[in-house]
Amino acid sequence: MHILDPKQAVSELDGWTGGDDFITKIFKFEDFAQAFGFMSQIAIYAQAMNHHPEWFNIYNRVDVTLTTHDSGGVTEKDITLAKQMNKAAG
Repeated sequence: MHILDPKQAVSELDGWTGGDDFITKIFKFEDFAQAFGFMSQIAIYAQAMNHHPEWFNIYNRVDVTLTTHDSGGVTEKDITLAKQMNKAAG
């Protein structure tokens, strides 16, 4: 897969920032149930893509990092998943 420049890739993604070989965003929800519901919805989508996020949840917050490990950087898979996350979060 083609490696993208993370800092350029996030230009089309609301709230995301780019690192050396990843993109990241912190999602905040009203409560734990909404945060967990978001994670559950994305887990189904990610499984279907066979592309899984690195994420961390505390109460109403979900910290997400996306990278394509097999390719060693950010690819279209990460952008597609990030867009789906933004859509699911509203």
